[in-house]
Amino acid sequence: MPLAFCGSENDSAAYKVDQGVLNNGCFVDALNVVPHVFLFFITFPILFIGWGSQSAKVHIHHSTWLHFPGHNLRWILTFMLLFVLVCEIAEGVLSDGVAESRHLHLYMPAGMAFLAAITSVVYYHNIETSNFPKLLIALLIYWTLAFITKTIKFVKFYDNAIGFSQLRFCLTGLLVILYGMLLTVEINVIRVRRYVFFKTPKEVKPPEDLQDLGVRFLQPFVNLLSKGTYWWMNTFIKTAHKKPIDLKAIGKLPIAMRARTNYLRLCEAFEAQKGKGSRYSQGSRAIWCALCHAFGRRLVLSSTFRILADFLGFAGPLCIFGILNHLGKENEVFQQKIKFLGVYFVSSEEFLANAYVLAVLLFLALLLQRTFLQASYYVAIETGINLRGAIQTKIYNKIMHLSTSNLSMGEMTAGQICNLVAIDTNQLMWFFFLCPNLWAMPAQIIVGVILLYYLLGVSALIGAAVIIVLAPIQYFVATKLSQAQRSTLEYSNERLKKTNEMLRGIKLLKLYAWENIFRAQVEMTRRKEMTSLKAFAIYTSISIFMNTAIPIAAVLITFVSHVSFFKGANFSPSVAFASLSLFHILVTPLFLLSSVVRSTVKALVSVQKLSEFLSSEEIGKDQYSQPDPPYRGQSSKTQGMPLKVVNRKRPARDDCRNFLGHLQKLGPNMEPDNSCVRITGGFFTWTSDGVPTLSNIAIRIPQGQLTMIVGQVGCGKSSLLLATLGEMQKISGDISWSSLPDSEMGEDSSPERETNAGMDTRKRGPVAYASQKPWLLNATVEENITFESPFNKQRYKAVIDACSLQPDIDILPHGDQTQIGERGINLSGGQRQRISVARALYQHTNVVFLDDPFSALDIHLSDHLMQAGILELLREDKRTVVLVTHKLQYLPHADWIIAMKDGTIQREGTLKDIQMSESQLFEQWKTLMNRQDQELEKEPVVVERKTLEEPKGLPRAMSSRNGLLQDEEEEEEEMAESEEEDNLSSLLHQRAKIPWQACAKYLSTAGVLLLPLLFFSQLLKHIVLVAIDYCLANWTDSALALGPATRNCSLSEKCSFDHSVYAMVFTVLCSLGIVLCLITSITVEWTGLKVAKRLHRSLLNQIILAPMRFFETTPLGSILNRFSSDCNTIDQHIPSTLECLSRSTMLCVSALAVISYVTPVFLIALLPLAIVCYFIQKYFRVASRDLQQLDDSTQLPLLSHFSETMEGLTTIRAFRYEALFQQKLLEYTDSNNIASLFLTAANRWLEVRMEYIGACVVLIAAVASITKSLHKELPAGLVGLGLTYALMVSNYLNWMVRNLADMEIQMGAVKRIHGLLKTEAENYEGLLAPSLIPKNWPVQGKIQIQNLSVRYDSSLKPVLNHVNAHISPGQKIGICGRTGSGKSSFSLAFFRMVDMFEGRIVIDDIDIAKLPLQTLRSRLSIILQDPILFSGTIRFNLDPEKKCSDSTLWEALEIAQLKLVVKALPGGLDAIVTEGGENFSQGQRQLFCLARAFVRKTSIFIMDEATASIDMATENILQKVVMTAFADRTVVTIAHRVHTILNADLVIVMKRGAILEYDKPEVLLSRPDSVFASFVRADK
Repeated sequence: MPLAFCGSENDSAAYKVDQGVLNNGCFVDALNVVPHVFLFFITFPILFIGWGSQSAKVHIHHSTWLHFPGHNLRWILTFMLLFVLVCEIAEGVLSDGVAESRHLHLYMPAGMAFLAAITSVVYYHNIETSNFPKLLIALLIYWTLAFITKTIKFVKFYDNAIGFSQLRFCLTGLLVILYGMLLTVEINVIRVRRYVFFKTPKEVKPPEDLQDLGVRFLQPFVNLLSKGTYWWMNTFIKTAHKKPIDLKAIGKLPIAMRARTNYLRLCEAFEAQKGKGSRYSQGSRAIWCALCHAFGRRLVLSSTFRILADFLGFAGPLCIFGILNHLGKENEVFQQKIKFLGVYFVSSEEFLANAYVLAVLLFLALLLQRTFLQASYYVAIETGINLRGAIQTKIYNKIMHLSTSNLSMGEMTAGQICNLVAIDTNQLMWFFFLCPNLWAMPAQIIVGVILLYYLLGVSALIGAAVIIVLAPIQYFVATKLSQAQRSTLEYSNERLKKTNEMLRGIKLLKLYAWENIFRAQVEMTRRKEMTSLKAFAIYTSISIFMNTAIPIAAVLITFVSHVSFFKGANFSPSVAFASLSLFHILVTPLFLLSSVVRSTVKALVSVQKLSEFLSSEEIGKDQYSQPDPPYRGQSSKTQGMPLKVVNRKRPARDDCRNFLGHLQKLGPNMEPDNSCVRITGGFFTWTSDGVPTLSNIAIRIPQGQLTMIVGQVGCGKSSLLLATLGEMQKISGDISWSSLPDSEMGEDSSPERETNAGMDTRKRGPVAYASQKPWLLNATVEENITFESPFNKQRYKAVIDACSLQPDIDILPHGDQTQIGERGINLSGGQRQRISVARALYQHTNVVFLDDPFSALDIHLSDHLMQAGILELLREDKRTVVLVTHKLQYLPHADWIIAMKDGTIQREGTLKDIQMSESQLFEQWKTLMNRQDQELEKEPVVVERKTLEEPKGLPRAMSSRNGLLQDEEEEEEEMAESEEEDNLSSLLHQRAKIPWQACAKYLSTAGVLLLPLLFFSQLLKHIVLVAIDYCLANWTDSALALGPATRNCSLSEKCSFDHSVYAMVFTVLCSLGIVLCLITSITVEWTGLKVAKRLHRSLLNQIILAPMRFFETTPLGSILNRFSSDCNTIDQHIPSTLECLSRSTMLCVSALAVISYVTPVFLIALLPLAIVCYFIQKYFRVASRDLQQLDDSTQLPLLSHFSETMEGLTTIRAFRYEALFQQKLLEYTDSNNIASLFLTAANRWLEVRMEYIGACVVLIAAVASITKSLHKELPAGLVGLGLTYALMVSNYLNWMVRNLADMEIQMGAVKRIHGLLKTEAENYEGLLAPSLIPKNWPVQGKIQIQNLSVRYDSSLKPVLNHVNAHISPGQKIGICGRTGSGKSSFSLAFFRMVDMFEGRIVIDDIDIAKLPLQTLRSRLSIILQDPILFSGTIRFNLDPEKKCSDSTLWEALEIAQLKLVVKALPGGLDAIVTEGGENFSQGQRQLFCLARAFVRKTSIFIMDEATASIDMATENILQKVVMTAFADRTVVTIAHRVHTILNADLVIVMKRGAILEYDKPEVLLSRPDSVFASFVRADK
């Protein structure tokens, strides 16, 4: 056919210009080409040649700088322009199809305009990113020319009576409007930026975020196209494939998204609430209002996108209907076409009835719908993340003001607050994410039902009614599911608590042979958990079943009733397949309904909890008046501020110190009574309605002197310190601090720290406080000691020396840079305590409070700390020191003594005062101190001599085990360095691989029966589902072919098509499909349950039998994580992910198979699409896994910062370090939020690409099947089938990839658990048969140690070398030696807790190596240094085996001095012990452990430094008890204080794993060169 611009017909009016040149349609079209050609000529040289030479580009960090006003509007208008131009091209092609020759002028100008529009936006983007606005003049000219030429064309159409019935007229009108608007945008840029026609152009700086090279999250800054397609993520995802993503790679958050900004926004919203004075300024209503006020606008935007996406979703069914209608009625002729201006014009109806046009429109609608949907998701999640950060910050600030009693008295446990942070803030985040559904779903359902009614009439309402009637059942199932989940969570929390206790006390359990009791407890809880997991699995499978079965049932009932009850009804392919698609759309909001309602309920509960927490009691303002740094009084726009505020404090402190030096010299003269703190008439309590813990307190603490507080266990010494710090609730009385400490604060003592007006309380400065229970940060040793103070090497060394920490630091793998685990779990009690004291010594505060710093230290360490630390470092600095202690031998050093008894002050004054006035008390002390007066006078000399000896002795005292640990670490480090390079390449290879091995392990655990059932049921189900739709296609084609319209009927009864056979087959297939859906959903969940049960049981059995060495080398947190998060993943997440993955994969495969069957030509296009798909998923999975891990790993520091803060709240407040900790929180929150945001953006990146590929599949399938059908090779029914399945592909492709990525992450849990299952167990079997062991062995308690050598592991050096000893029955043996001399290893050898590789121990003539471990350990008793109590009753703690009578238990308690304490408790022996025995003091806990050992009436009894945390009075009583109550038993005492073993029958002195001295104490004391004698001298 001939081709010409204006056509080549002979009678063509195209070349006639007799009515004026502008009345020639072809000329006007040619005129319209001019602007586009102009744009190409101007822009191409600039784009290709001139770019890159602009120096301005250098200053920009990202090519994402939005400079020009109206930026987003320009992009939106350009997209609309492109859409209208595509329609214009299509209209031109259709109109041209009518003529005999080709008229290029009908579509060529539109094609040129399309290219020009793309060029204009590319050109604009480049100008904008290089900030060169003068070049925009080209666009100004282009829009002007385009506007003028289009207007001429529009006017000419109007003159020639072309109206709205012609599509070309409408399109031209739209183009005039669009070009006009773009011209207006361009003029507006000139008006604002003044780059031409003005003398001074306006200078614009890039946003602050983009000037910061650290900001890499660019979503808020990029252009609209990049925003919608997440194009800016491409480089990020590519780099992720090359090297793992870490926090450095993801950079910082943009200012608007930082926790601080959002926190301020939330605070403003709260203030606004209060400002309105509404009655809802408190409670959960106020929180909802504040959240909506702060984050509501973004939510409205997300909802708008969502509703637009949902409406565009209906384009699918409508286009299918149109296409099939066109194919079914291809013979039908439209009205005669009319010629205008010499060419044919197509009407709008004709245009929209064309199948090809509809296919293209469907493609564009899909692209747009998917983009809007992902934009809605992104905005909602981003809002949720910002909201979560704001609420977490708000909770943290509240914690900083919480009353201590709230935390310690259990009104608000640390666990509840952690749940609030970890769970409830996430519930709110998810609620905000699902929130747009609340508005979008009703709209979607209403429109869907209306369209169905339009297609099917009344029968549509029947189908819709089925779906809507089943919705409440779905909701019911969903609520049951969440109940089951809640009860599962409760049981799993209980199980974790028990597991945690079991692991924390594992040493005790092994020594007492109680592993099985505790394992049985955990297993019992697990059984309860499994019962609720079964319910959870049943409801999950019902939910999955309903999701797949409801659409099948609805379609079945609708179609069968449609053909049965409405005989003449139209049942063509167009109606059937459009309805099928509509049903698929309708079901989605109804599935979501249950999750949305559930999420809403959870959010309401969370806000209720939050409101209760925010209104809980705060610490008294007079005692604690700290503002909210770093938030108040600064503009919210500058993120840098808080850091500066915090950093400014440090130099201020340095400046202050010089000033303080003078002040300290003036100190005594400044205050008339020279006291630092004075309390008068103080009554203090922990709970506001409780009995006063401290009564009638009237004390003074002298300035710059050493005050000691002494008294028996539980008399309120620690409470007095806390009351002074303002941590207790004051009933009455006065605490006044001298003003001196405040000068130390420098800038920090701002006027904001107002005091309570009614009181003469002066403000308290920072106090260096070391609590009784040491509190350590999850940081390095050095950071724990310096504790945010500037590093001063000299002072640091002095403090380390005073606390004797150097030897301990030498053992640690990385010296003082070693990370201390949470709660200091990789350190011993003594090390923890000394680090805590070192922190207090290091600080430059004027006041130092030390709460029982010697409790976990042996005598040498205590003396050294007292002398070098307290007397030299602190007192000589004229610091005010308050020391709570049981060590009465240090009383002579005190300048002031406060003696306490039962919560009141017994006496205060100097030692001389007390000697004069309270001689009885003084005498009591003297006997306890075990000293004569003259010795007290000699004391300083002794200690001085000792401190001179100390440095030589200490390094030698290191045990060989520790030395070896260090060598081992060094070797490991060297190896690690050499391996690091190889590791990276293998790691990258690993990251790209799917963990098929873990998957196979998981499935193989399910067993032989379930696996094939799982596979075949899935396969069969999808075959049946395809058969149902294929049957529908055949049925509708037959109905169309044999319908009344296609035949001439004479007899009316023969004219109706018989649907019954088809309906029958359809019903059978649908029913089979529904049954298979049920089978598959149950099989998947059943498999999950079975695997979960087996894996947990194996894991528990393996761990409980692991040797002690395993627990010493594996962090407790890592073992607990296997039992918590990994078990939770296997219990609840893997089964549903597995189901989703198999379903989406099978659906995609079946859809592609159907399309290929319908149009085989599709296979050609499938190959490139599959390759693209493969690469997208490959890159995405790697990035997604890294980001997911980063999201999880950044959450841990955040949560542990919360728990850390709660544990050390008193310390933080004493130090006045609230601002620093708040700043840290902001950093942790931002790290977590940026990981979450990147993960969200990565998910959107994937989904947009997969959806676009899906849209391409739809377009290709549609065009191919339409072409085939028009050539009479394909019935309309099969076209409908192909299109319906093509639409499904776009839905399920991204699900498949997302589930694959999830599965990969979740399989990590299986892999980690399988790793632990390889742990080698202890050898519990013995060589002796149980019958050969005497029933009550050992009867006498005779011990022979023959040439014994012991090590902790076969790879380590020995800790005991060739030890020989003989202990007669009933003897009392004392073992002493320096730290690390092998004393504890000696005691552990009796229990075979260490590797006895040489020699043997024979007890009562039986070699213990031959005994079964359980028997051996159950026949001996030991008391450990760290007291361990389990949650439960006192009875359970004393006798978990339930072997003893009550009288035995009471007897044991009486021996341990606890009878009165326990009697006073509600329930007596059945009184509750909280976790870790926190409701008893440290000393009382140790006494309970003694009672526990007494209960096991064994003839051998070992005490491993058991009296460390008991005051001397109680200890003396105990020593007597041991001598009397155990007169007939063999007692081995490892001495903490040497004087405790002076009455022993034999003393063993150990050094470096060997016995140095071995004799009676009196013999050793008589020898002048005896080491034991030197110990005793030092101990006095």
